[in-house]
Amino acid sequence: MSDFYDLVIFIIVWLWAKYLNELRHQKNKLGVVKVNGVLESVSKKTEEHEFYNSMPEGYAIGKTKYVVVCGTVMSGLGKGIFASSLAKLLQLRGLKVTSIKLEGYLNVDSGTLNPFRHGEVFVLDDGTETDMDLGTYERFLGFNLTKRNFATNGQIFTSILTRERKGDYLGRDVQFIPHVTGEIKLRLRELAVSSQADVVFVEIGGTVGDLENSHYIEAIRELGYEEGKDNVCHVALTYILSPSFLGEQKSKAAQLGLRQLMACGVQPDIIACRCENEVTEKVREKISIAANVPIERVVSSHDVESIYLIPNL
Repeated sequence: MSDFYDLVIFIIVWLWAKYLNELRHQKNKLGVVKVNGVLESVSKKTEEHEFYNSMPEGYAIGKTKYVVVCGTVMSGLGKGIFASSLAKLLQLRGLKVTSIKLEGYLNVDSGTLNPFRHGEVFVLDDGTETDMDLGTYERFLGFNLTKRNFATNGQIFTSILTRERKGDYLGRDVQFIPHVTGEIKLRLRELAVSSQADVVFVEIGGTVGDLENSHYIEAIRELGYEEGKDNVCHVALTYILSPSFLGEQKSKAAQLGLRQLMACGVQPDIIACRCENEVTEKVREKISIAANVPIERVVSSHDVESIYLIPNL
């Protein structure tokens, strides 16, 4: 009789152990399914496409035109003065214009920069400490600018890292493309919406080929692709050498600088040649051929007595 009871107890224990094992297996299977489901949902959220949405609310492609001004060969060519002159001419034609300066340094603003190294700090009406080119824009255009008209690498990177910590990128690996370039384009478009300008002038600080402004060049290349070639005009300032010991103007450095810009995917539409004296027809022809720009769009931007005479050129 005791053997019978032992057999019954054995069967009960065996069945209970089998039940627990099946229950544990079901839980593990459910956990795997749940984890896989979470991973699949995250994958769907983060891998839909490689584009980064840089369109602010209320923005419409084609409503705003952009004029992008950059420099080759060397810095200090007067990009801000030239851009201000162009903006003034359009303003006199009845168009509403505004401008933004993109700086390559990691400082958040210009307030801590040594003025002997970088020039005068210009303080905007809202207290933003900026580059002196913003003062040129205000004097030429006759209205006050705000913090939206000035951006530095420090501002852009700070904004991106803050968003990353908040989880705004949904698990994506944050990269220069598309996130940094997307942030730059977003700022340009936000300025277009807030200012309701017909034309936004974008000045890229530094020189084409500088490491610190390479993402700005990439951003404006993408801007031209997204907005369409009829909505973005690329203006390149270059420098024509005129060594006194030669007695003639030399364009090779300018040609190489423009080729470097074109190698970045940006085709200039207008070229302004900076020089002490008026640029000769022969040099303009060489620049035209080298950069695929019609000669009537290759203009001389030589020295004049006053910067306010530049629009007359």
